[in-house]
Amino acid sequence: MRKGNILHQFFLTTQAGKRLIAKAFPYIPEILRALKNQTIVIIAGTTNSYIAKEMLQYIGQDEGFSGRGFHRGITLPPGYAGNKISVGPVSDVVIEKGTWIRDKTIFDVIEQLKQGDIIIKGANALDVERRKAAVLVGHPKGGTIQASLAAVIGRRAVLYLPVGLEKRVCGNLDALAAAVNSPDASGLRLMPVSGTIVTELDAIRILSGCQADLIAAGGVCGAEGGCWIAVSGTDDQVSKAGEFIRSVEKEPPFEL
Repeated sequence: MRKGNILHQFFLTTQAGKRLIAKAFPYIPEILRALKNQTIVIIAGTTNSYIAKEMLQYIGQDEGFSGRGFHRGITLPPGYAGNKISVGPVSDVVIEKGTWIRDKTIFDVIEQLKQGDIIIKGANALDVERRKAAVLVGHPKGGTIQASLAAVIGRRAVLYLPVGLEKRVCGNLDALAAAVNSPDASGLRLMPVSGTIVTELDAIRILSGCQADLIAAGGVCGAEGGCWIAVSGTDDQVSKAGEFIRSVEKEPPFEL
């Protein structure tokens, strides 16, 4: 921490972290430019359901959008007996020059995406120190991440990877992927990807200018997977960070 800065600690549940990450997106200059002049595709996912809501609210077009069911593959606990699980969304969220183009998926628009367009895709594994992420793949053709990379690598579209700190893993993601993707392995595959990663730590920096560090994690009674975060900066910066964090700290649990 720089001399003269103050430090404060906050606790974020996983759902509060998703909401905080989402709140940061309308404050990212590249995202704002793309909203006016480019195409943005928000691929269905649990974290992205929060982002889609915030982005559509920002452009005043959130009527008719629900985060419930806005997902494809999801991980649930053994013996889950909650609400009936949706098979996935009818569409992703495609925003073209500030207008929500409804009932479209990444597969409908991938061939039209060009340099400077933005794809927002969630991730399932996070290497915090190396700032690298990986996506679980269940589809035999690579799913939405494989489709996205055609535009990212082939035409210089920009990939954003919002991912909560609860998805951090130990070890080298490339080595883990090599083992998981082996012909001798079974189950889901793992694809390491490079892009602009946005965690809760990044969201705090974007929203307030503070430095944020993960200092501890975990809890019970709904705090499982949550994170203790130390936030440092000037009085004004820490105050602003506190306002944003308090605005999301009671975010209710995610509903399918």
